[in-house]
Amino acid sequence: MEKNTLQLSFSSISVQSRRTKSEFFDQIKELLDWKLIEKEIRKPVVHLEKERKTSCLINQIFVYLIDYQYIKSMNSLVQNYEIILKELTKNCHHIESFKQVRAPKLSNLELVALNITAEYMSINSELQLFRCIFGTYLEAKIERSVYNKRKRKLFSYINKIRENLSHKFSEFTDVFIVDSTPIPICKISRAKRSEICSTDEIHPNFGYCAAQKTGYYGYKLHVVCDKNGVFHSFDFTPANVHDVNYLKDVKHNLENCFLIGDRGYISADYQSDLFTHSNIKLSVPMRKNQHDFVPFLWEKSKTRKRIETAFSQLCNQFSFNINFAKTFQGLATRILSKITSFTMIQYLNFFVFNRPLNKIKVNLS
Repeated sequence: MEKNTLQLSFSSISVQSRRTKSEFFDQIKELLDWKLIEKEIRKPVVHLEKERKTSCLINQIFVYLIDYQYIKSMNSLVQNYEIILKELTKNCHHIESFKQVRAPKLSNLELVALNITAEYMSINSELQLFRCIFGTYLEAKIERSVYNKRKRKLFSYINKIRENLSHKFSEFTDVFIVDSTPIPICKISRAKRSEICSTDEIHPNFGYCAAQKTGYYGYKLHVVCDKNGVFHSFDFTPANVHDVNYLKDVKHNLENCFLIGDRGYISADYQSDLFTHSNIKLSVPMRKNQHDFVPFLWEKSKTRKRIETAFSQLCNQFSFNINFAKTFQGLATRILSKITSFTMIQYLNFFVFNRPLNKIKVNLS
């Protein structure tokens, strides 16, 4: 998967840095009333009175700076939302969602765009999101309670959008990686009396993460991504379900490809079934005590680390491992939104901005 990326010299970066700093100070000059500040400083007063007025002046400057940062984040959210909405409209307008009797002010596609933008900007709660859109044209289009309810109802719609975006990358590689990651819903000490994120069909359980060498209570997320880090399919199971069981679903989602996993997917029966059913060649490292031990190729180990990096990005920027949901539907929608946002930024990086695919911490506007 090769694409030309922008090459910036040190001189270009320096010029860009100075230009950004100059624009920042120009905006500060417009916000602050410098004539009033100069008048107060030069005003002859008693020493103690002068200290008091100087302190008030400093407080005023900090208030202006806080307001500036708030306005800046609010504007960038709206700008990022409009960029994401434009690309979603171009690529996903044909995807149908449930119809409402009365057309809402904020359409389903616009709501998904707002949700993706919030996840990308690390806005991890709806309270914080509606503080950021306060004073913009988005504030009058939807209320907080309606936003949450509609987002949960749009689970299948968001998943179709994610599948449509990930399908754009399918032609670039036939090498995929399978792995799982823990999704704790509460501390182990609260597990026995906790009833959140549970249904009649599926409920959380105790599990152990070998990579982190810790136990947890919750669910396990099974994921398949390609060697470039684009997620193609995922599913939830209770934490005590073994990783190898997810291979039953993989054979229906992929075909004619090469699949790399860790030692949790060692199974001669599943390996044979994948090859027979979908022509999927599963490659996993052998245990050292197995007969006819063969070391795992370094190239395969390096490729498999791509999914570990993707999990780390989801945890750091998208707060993947923090749970605020009280129902399983809310938890599933929350995880899906973060994965969809991750895929959306990859799409924008590669197809729109001509940037490295997995440069996730980057400004869109």
